Amino acid sequence: MNTTNTNKRYMAIYEDIKGKIASGQYAPGAKLPSEHEFCGIYDTSRGTIRNALDLLVEEGLVNRHPGKGVYVLDNNAITFSFGGLVSFKEASESSGQQFVTTVPYFAEMNVTDKLHQRTRLPVGEQVYCLHRVRKLDGERIILDINYFLQDKLEGLTKEIAERSIYDFIEQELGLKIGFAQRIIQVEPATAKDREHLDMKSYSFVVVVKNFVHLHDGTLFEYTESRHHPERFVFTDFARRR
Repeated sequence: MNTTNTNKRYMAIYEDIKGKIASGQYAPGAKLPSEHEFCGIYDTSRGTIRNALDLLVEEGLVNRHPGKGVYVLDNNAITFSFGGLVSFKEASESSGQQFVTTVPYFAEMNVTDKLHQRTRLPVGEQVYCLHRVRKLDGERIILDINYFLQDKLEGLTKEIAERSIYDFIEQELGLKIGFAQRIIQVEPATAKDREHLDMKSYSFVVVVKNFVHLHDGTLFEYTESRHHPERFVFTDFARRR
């Protein structure tokens, strides 16, 4: 069996079903065709269909009900998987949602002892510090607080930050992003959260802290993504060894 062709096949089926969910052809609450029916639709094996459905379950787009079938979930919540290291642009495109990014703050500064304790970036180094606000349907739901080593991201601008910093790093600078340590916490909302997010009656935010390294092991980024708690679901996929 050609494993590469098999992988391409279930990925193509996954993308097709995902597209039909995004377009509303498979509406929230709807029951998907059975595995047997999907085998006929896509002219493939049940194992291939199961692999495609597994990815949809992992992304939080559908849910399996044993003995009843697979149902489309209401995807008003935007699901981010922690199984990989992706840019916000990639994650939002995967969710099918159209975000608008603004950059209300962009500055250069030195890493102080206090900032080092927070970010782990080297004391004395120059960094870009920026705030990015992510809007969905006119509602401000994410505040990203970013620190990047300036000597690694020479030429970074506010305009680039409004588009995709990771595209700039990889395509313009030719750097390879390697890995990240990620910490998830629930914290009381700060004055900055209330200034930049539409908090409604919520008094807390979900905070995702990322310590991101280049492929050579250099820590070059610290980011706090501060999330409005109503609209986001964080997922992971685990398998027992």
